[in-house]
Amino acid sequence: MIVGIEGKIERKEPTFVHINVNGLIHEVQVSINTSNAIKEQTVKLVVTQVIREDANLLFGFIDHDEKRMFDTVIKINGVGPKVGLAICSTFTPPTFAKIVASKDVSMLKRVPGIGPKAASRILVELADFIVNGDENSSITSSNTEAVMALESLGFKRAVIEKALSGCSGDTATLVKEGLKKLQRL
Repeated sequence: MIVGIEGKIERKEPTFVHINVNGLIHEVQVSINTSNAIKEQTVKLVVTQVIREDANLLFGFIDHDEKRMFDTVIKINGVGPKVGLAICSTFTPPTFAKIVASKDVSMLKRVPGIGPKAASRILVELADFIVNGDENSSITSSNTEAVMALESLGFKRAVIEKALSGCSGDTATLVKEGLKKLQRL
């Protein structure tokens, strides 16, 4: 699995770049924000690789938070890499986190390819999206994953959050602790 790419830019367009890595040229899909941030002839990008039956695609990002945002939204049922890249092109990670926190459907509908129904579903599923640099957040990505795992087992979010308050650790540890506490509630 490819997680990063570094090389010389052969061709740059608003939505993709061709990067020459020791004579092998890769096409990497990028958001408009990443494209605008690329100023040098040599670039280093963090990458999400999407392998489909008919394609092997690379999606590159200058910023780790933007990659995390992309990876998070493409996990939602009905949101593919094309819409994920459109979200990354439309919003920066801090702006997107604010939109999700305020549940602003009208802002999310501005993204090409997202209608009112999809916007509502995305906001519901991403209720806990947090940017790493956001000091107001008390919920970590491990905590978010643990909440989602426990919700998939049929527990209610409010009860899960109560059970996980004060717990810390990786996702597996949080799920185990949450299950122990949920048995007592």
